[in-house]
Amino acid sequence: MTLEPLDRSEARQATDLGGVLIAGGGIGGLATALALAKHGIASAVLERRWVFGDDGAGIQIGPNGTRILEHLGAAPFLRARAMTPDALRVLDAANASPLGTFPLGRWMATRHGSPYWVAHRRDVHSALYSAAEREPLITIKMGFGVGVVKEEMKRVYAQGPDGEFVSGESLIAADGAWSALRLRAFGGGLANFTGKTAARTVIPIDDVPEALHRTEVHLWLGRDVHVVHYPVSSGHAVAIVAIFNDARIANDWSTLRDRAWIGARTRHLAPLLRDLLARPEQWRSWPLLALAKRPRFAVGRTALLGDAAHPVLPFLAQGGVMALEDAVVIAHALSAHPGDPARAFKVYEKQRRARVARVARASRMNGRIYHLGGPLAAARNLALARTPPERFMSRFDWLYGWQPPA
Repeated sequence: MTLEPLDRSEARQATDLGGVLIAGGGIGGLATALALAKHGIASAVLERRWVFGDDGAGIQIGPNGTRILEHLGAAPFLRARAMTPDALRVLDAANASPLGTFPLGRWMATRHGSPYWVAHRRDVHSALYSAAEREPLITIKMGFGVGVVKEEMKRVYAQGPDGEFVSGESLIAADGAWSALRLRAFGGGLANFTGKTAARTVIPIDDVPEALHRTEVHLWLGRDVHVVHYPVSSGHAVAIVAIFNDARIANDWSTLRDRAWIGARTRHLAPLLRDLLARPEQWRSWPLLALAKRPRFAVGRTALLGDAAHPVLPFLAQGGVMALEDAVVIAHALSAHPGDPARAFKVYEKQRRARVARVARASRMNGRIYHLGGPLAAARNLALARTPPERFMSRFDWLYGWQPPA
């Protein structure tokens, strides 16, 4: 990577925050700061927003993620708000017929030593933030969106929107799927539209049809569409995500939609599912994007993490969890190679690249399977009905059984 030159006046004026600079205060950024603190490494989280908002809806966190939240000290802040679903219930979106019920809950915790949680994304972020606020090795600097990164004399300099420079020993970009820092230095190109659009919302449990009042993850499969919903917020609300094969009609993460927009795309679905989807007054939509090619994860004293490095389609519910895994791996690498972040970041890249590529492939495959129609959908449904539930779930041992570095 060729970095922009740093002149002497910029270096003199820079505020030395020490340790590791982390661009982005989302789930990945805060988890990285906490993971570094576990190794005694100081960090500064640079967040572009002045106040954290109520972004997102629901998030599923498998055992490979909940054991990390426990390790980072965030689980106690989340436990009371998260839900442990008993099962994954799969239904036909066209007629509401059951296709299979697969164990989560006690079975998942027993098999993998950590629970499977579903939660409001806001609650997960708040838990990480609460833990980070209590950690003296972590500084959180709000209103500092990193626009320019410069490296010189074993230091990294990050420039904010008003021209202010801060410096540290290295920088980790955790600034999301639309990462500006990835485009500047790491390759991968622009993210391409996949032909699918997602919409999300959260509604009170009292607004949900009585037949769907279950402590389960519901997955409805239909031609060119699928819907997922599950309880969050201590069971007082339900998070809903619907994904359609659609034209690209938005360019951001939070385009406001109304009932009519959802209704026009779901009129062919089963009455019970249409009833659920008609309850929310507002939805937020976003296009599903994928990178044309994989970027480098590490360049000199800078690295990418989470969706900035490897945006994953949401058909395996692993986007946020991959950021948690990244966090503990990159922190372990920096601890193992003190004073040499460039080497540490290369180790991190080597350890993560195959893993996230496998998750991305599995997610894409799930997306194709979910949206089948006609004879292929009938074959899928027959396979779901005939596969013993525990055997079906054991196919994902490679995913949920992942352990962080010792």
